[in-house]
Amino acid sequence: MPVLTRRSALASAGAALASQLPLARFAIAQSDQRPSVTVAVQKIANTNTLETLREQSNVGTRHGGSYGEALIEQDWLGDLRLQPGLATEWRRVDERTLEFTLRPGVRFHDNREMTAEDVAFSFGPQRMWGADPAAARNLFGNVPGRTGSKEPPPEAAAIARRTYPGFERIEVVDARTVRFVNRVPDPALEGRLSRTTGMILSQAGFEAAGSWLDWARKPVGTGPYKVTDFRPDQSLTLVAHDEHWRGRPPLRQIRFIEVPEVSGRINALLSGEADFACDIPPDQIGALDRSARHEVVGGPIMNHRLTVFDKSHPSLRDARIRRAFTHAIDRKAITDALWGGRAPVPPGLQFAYYGPMLVEGWEAPRFDPAEARRLLREANYKGEPIPYRLLNNYYTAQVPTAQILLEGWRAVGLNVVIEMKENFPQVLSNAGAGTPAGRGVRDWSNSASFNDPVASLTAQHGPQGQQWQIGEWRNEEFGQLSAVLEGSMDQEERRRTFRRMLEIAEREDPAYTVLHQTLNFTAKRRDLPWKAGQSFFMDFSARNWGA
Repeated sequence: MPVLTRRSALASAGAALASQLPLARFAIAQSDQRPSVTVAVQKIANTNTLETLREQSNVGTRHGGSYGEALIEQDWLGDLRLQPGLATEWRRVDERTLEFTLRPGVRFHDNREMTAEDVAFSFGPQRMWGADPAAARNLFGNVPGRTGSKEPPPEAAAIARRTYPGFERIEVVDARTVRFVNRVPDPALEGRLSRTTGMILSQAGFEAAGSWLDWARKPVGTGPYKVTDFRPDQSLTLVAHDEHWRGRPPLRQIRFIEVPEVSGRINALLSGEADFACDIPPDQIGALDRSARHEVVGGPIMNHRLTVFDKSHPSLRDARIRRAFTHAIDRKAITDALWGGRAPVPPGLQFAYYGPMLVEGWEAPRFDPAEARRLLREANYKGEPIPYRLLNNYYTAQVPTAQILLEGWRAVGLNVVIEMKENFPQVLSNAGAGTPAGRGVRDWSNSASFNDPVASLTAQHGPQGQQWQIGEWRNEEFGQLSAVLEGSMDQEERRRTFRRMLEIAEREDPAYTVLHQTLNFTAKRRDLPWKAGQSFFMDFSARNWGA
């Protein structure tokens, strides 16, 4: 008799939920002729909230931009430039200050008009910082979303600190003008303010919510779609916000349903129970593209897949052993076998759209098993077990990637032991820290949400980043250089600093090693006029539907 695992139970539940969707669609008023779509996803939210100050994940990125908008937008469908959002224009007052002219006539989902006071609230202590910003430590260590008061949880304030490390205040100049003021110069301030953490939300909507958790599951934003129903681990329903400043959205409803298994998502698409199926592995693309009714769209996005090290593990304290891990990885074998050669192997943790900040000539560590064995001998590694914490395909092709990694590591003499986990709190748990039973190696991905190295390198690995805050990795020189990269207005100094930081984190004292650039594939009905962008975000606004 087959064993019903938690994973298969979730998949069955998702399929059962999907089977009810055709009936649910007809509950919408029949006078509205706009289409309604269903999107099958492997996960809706890692924290069971929708407040972007808490839900910072690839899966949360998929829908966050539909219900919330920032002052500045990133052009994920085009050339990745920054462009006006809820601000019509902005200007640098000085190295610490940005002044914004607010877009007139913007309405929240509660039908209130956006004001300068709403902008101040969105960056204020009520929503972002809490009563005691200094308590915002241990970025990923707390159980998410468990707050019955209106006070934001410490982990939300910690994300604010990471996103806006130099924040001082918001100034309301007049009804249509606000100023974002930093304590220190910040060359990347415009990019930081395009992050979804900076979405402008309704102060009245927050005050009307019963608790922070109530608010976090139904935030009141300005996006083209508004949240009407969120059932954690099951579904998220968004409906058209017809008062949107860009005009009526093209869809009357978007419903995201959680179907953990790839086969379940594909079956939901093929049966007509879903119109989109996300996170499609490359080995399924050919069959779907041969369908007259379906196609697969997507490609590289601004995200890299990584392997991450905990240097407090007894076997990983020696940087030579971590370096051996990096040289035992055949990145080309991964991209050829699992991605049909389509996934680029990037030059470290950087992206071409960094422009003048790109470190030319830098490369990922070469595949060199002989060098890996030499490093292990030099470090006097005796085959002690090193745990590798793994999720079941949270990342597309995660398990087959792990199989290739494991083969390479074991071939050079690394005794890597798989530990399957169900969720990120289990992966990140510091139980047994500093002992052989503690954290060792894990999977991760890093996005660059704007075109500067601080978007990824310092945000994820610097003093406010995840690795540093959970006690997984730190390097004092790297921490000092993070401050230079984040605060210097001298581009040459920033370029030298960025290169040195890559040398530390990828060569001398490895914090991580890059595997490949992420490819994001979505299967869809062929007749639906929607295009994939260069992010996990699924844009269903009028600019991405139709001509």
